[in-house]
Amino acid sequence: MDGTILVADDDRTIRTVLTQALTRAGCKVHATSSLVTLMRWVEEGKGDLVITDVVMPDGNGLDQLPKIAKMRPGLPVIVISAQNTIMTAIQATEADAYDYLPKPFDLPDLMKRSARALDVKRRARSARTEAPEEQYDDLPLVGRTAGMQGLYRLIARVMNADLPVLITGESGTGKSLIARAIHDLSDRRTLPFVVATASDLSAMEGPATLISKVRNGTLLFDEVGDMSEEAQARIVRMLDSFTDNAPRVMATSQADLTHKMENGGFRQDLYYRLGGVTLSVPSLRERVEDIPLLAEHFFQRAEREGLPLRRFASAAVDLVRAYSWPGNVRQLENTIRRLAITGGEEEVARAEVELVLGNQPAIEPLTGGGDTDKLSASIEKHLRRYFDLHGGQLPPPGLYQRILREMETPLLEIALDATGGNQAKCADLLGINRNTLRKKITDLDIRVTRRRKLM
Repeated sequence: MDGTILVADDDRTIRTVLTQALTRAGCKVHATSSLVTLMRWVEEGKGDLVITDVVMPDGNGLDQLPKIAKMRPGLPVIVISAQNTIMTAIQATEADAYDYLPKPFDLPDLMKRSARALDVKRRARSARTEAPEEQYDDLPLVGRTAGMQGLYRLIARVMNADLPVLITGESGTGKSLIARAIHDLSDRRTLPFVVATASDLSAMEGPATLISKVRNGTLLFDEVGDMSEEAQARIVRMLDSFTDNAPRVMATSQADLTHKMENGGFRQDLYYRLGGVTLSVPSLRERVEDIPLLAEHFFQRAEREGLPLRRFASAAVDLVRAYSWPGNVRQLENTIRRLAITGGEEEVARAEVELVLGNQPAIEPLTGGGDTDKLSASIEKHLRRYFDLHGGQLPPPGLYQRILREMETPLLEIALDATGGNQAKCADLLGINRNTLRKKITDLDIRVTRRRKLM
């Protein structure tokens, strides 16, 4: 890696680490804690790459990007920030940042991105959308995990594209919020945002009414995977009738549309019309590291609404992280609000969290896969709930044999039933030795009834 890199961060440790790593990689580094100094270096023509923080003592790093672009067209800028919200990622993209990384960042990853930035000339992009940041700070689209950061970057890229967007994810993950954010931050934000439900499409004049409402704004088909075959056909005809001045089309679905399509439950032509870009929203249990960040966000929102500001004790955080959250972010938000309303002390104790979560149904999330879910996925759900029920403590020793026993017993019983109790056929079906099967039948105390199987 070769080039001169300008680093601006008010954290001395970060400046030192980046300076040492980039210098070892063969680069010349100028590091500063001041945006004024950074901008002077840029104006003087120094640097082949800028790495800058957002919040600095003398200003906002994002605000300097248009000035850098004007003074030094083609100078790439990598933004690093501890503000891990969707707005930071979107603003960095709209301000023409070459790349964006949340703090804490992975140093090898930043080195790779820096190497690419030095080799690629930044292309000019459209002017930054002037959307008030505070309007979207209240969205629970917060997270520093790789899944959420990747989602933020993809949202920023598709925001002003004319491609249809399909947003998938479990119930409560915020699919509709993402659709609304894409519209409100796009060039169509002054135009109507219309949500089309199954009932809107049931009436004969439903499609025409929707078209007259949305004009060339954004039309969202909410939970399109649950719509009837007739409603799906009307959507196809509606989309085919659109002209050049058509609305932006988005759809949400908690159902796996690929499985539904393969099983004849969803129209193939509609699937390909809606799936221009697919945004997959991770479940809360897939981004456990974001739970404390989200909890803090919801506690702060509650305070702005006049409720007491609260925070989790460390033991309570462990329990919240261990819980499966079948209702995802929506369930977490409701739980935090309940704690904010009913609590007395500033610190939320573990016992208080146990009481609240203990009164909530331990349901599994509805992914829409139904009977098409893979066996491994069902087993994973069962095991996660099993661990969750121990409240952050480890289950008793001997877990491996207990789980194997629970799996083997129904497998052997069903296989024996399918073969009419014929152990030779059952062993062949399972692909195991007959003596092994007999031993397992004895060990697991399985009752075998020999009968003629009419198959």
